[in-house]
Amino acid sequence: MPVYSEKVMDHFQHPRNVGEIENADGVGELGNPTCGDIMKIYIKVKDDKIEDVKFKTFGCGAAIATSSMVTELVKGKTLEEAEKVSNGVVAEALDGLPPVKMHCSNLAADALHLAIEDYRARKAGKGPIGRVETPEHDEDEHDLLEHA
Repeated sequence: MPVYSEKVMDHFQHPRNVGEIENADGVGELGNPTCGDIMKIYIKVKDDKIEDVKFKTFGCGAAIATSSMVTELVKGKTLEEAEKVSNGVVAEALDGLPPVKMHCSNLAADALHLAIEDYRARKAGKGPIGRVETPEHDEDEHDLLEHA
């Protein structure tokens, strides 16, 4: 079983910013049905800043913790600052993730970036971008995930 930091456990047991934002300005949804993690991030933008951010995640403890941490990292930040939040930044903010769970931090950062992309598409009159699924894990990684 992977060993998690205290921060990961705290964000898993007490996730921040859980829920939906009605009439969100941008929504990013990512998921991988093979491993079961699905994340949806909602953003409310005012004056080019993320005024509010919420998430709904179906997945393992690391997926919930990374979603929670992403929302904490970007609340009140400009869109440009939020776009700089990468999987590495999320993992570092959580004092690390076990290697077999690093894909969770990828999903959280990518869902945030999709929400920002969705916001910009809506603002440009191109409508919502819709759901995007992550590519399948390769078999070796999936076997590791199932036995983690």
